[in-house]
Amino acid sequence: MTTTEQVPTTPEVLRPWIAGVRTLSFAGPPEETFVRLPEAETKVVLRVTADGRRDVLAVGPRVRAAYHEGKAHVSCVELRLAPGTARPLLGVPAAGLVGRVVPLDELPGGAARRLARELRWLDPRESVPRLTEVLPGLLSDAVDPGRTALLRAGVAALSVRMDRAPAQVRDVARELAVSERQLRNLFTDGVGVSPKHYARIDRVRTVAGRAGSVRWAELAAATGYFDQSHMTTDFRALMGVPPRSYLTGRLPALTPCQATARA
Repeated sequence: MTTTEQVPTTPEVLRPWIAGVRTLSFAGPPEETFVRLPEAETKVVLRVTADGRRDVLAVGPRVRAAYHEGKAHVSCVELRLAPGTARPLLGVPAAGLVGRVVPLDELPGGAARRLARELRWLDPRESVPRLTEVLPGLLSDAVDPGRTALLRAGVAALSVRMDRAPAQVRDVARELAVSERQLRNLFTDGVGVSPKHYARIDRVRTVAGRAGSVRWAELAAATGYFDQSHMTTDFRALMGVPPRSYLTGRLPALTPCQATARA
């Protein structure tokens, strides 16, 4: 199987709402395991299959990894929504989409249905240029700037950076001058998971991405774990296997791809 992945630069006009764009193309018979890492993001996905079927989907946050048979003859573009964008665009809080895959035009938001119409018949390569024309008009008056700024500051503080360990939830709440309960409500609505679970997912994704590049103990310290044992326990809980097994390809049993859920 040949997999082609591109990560084009997100146009400046879209950055208030789109955190990133990725295009994927799978050609040939499936051979490799397709790994879906845990992720604390909501995405809009345009998917085109070999038989011409087109789906525009909202894909909610995923709290644990999933392992599937490789895909064949599918191309798609993934639009990662910025924190705080799910409710204004999709008409539902991010928490309502956790673990779900929903046709975009079945969601209650008028903006979601309009976006589904705009994207459905495009070549995936045409989706980003089209979004620059329609998305600002759909969302410019729908986002609460103050609430969104607080949420995104919290996300940044709890995310792993290689020059510092992520902050603790209580310290982030104090820095933003909100209670831990208020911060939790912000995250549940705008990200889909609690601040603590967001931090867990972000750390585990970092470990998965950097596994094998540095010593395990160093990686544990850099990602904010108490020690290597703590890292291994957390990684196993979200990924199904410990870091060393993941690195060497000893993965859990494959499961069927999740069927599309109804809103």
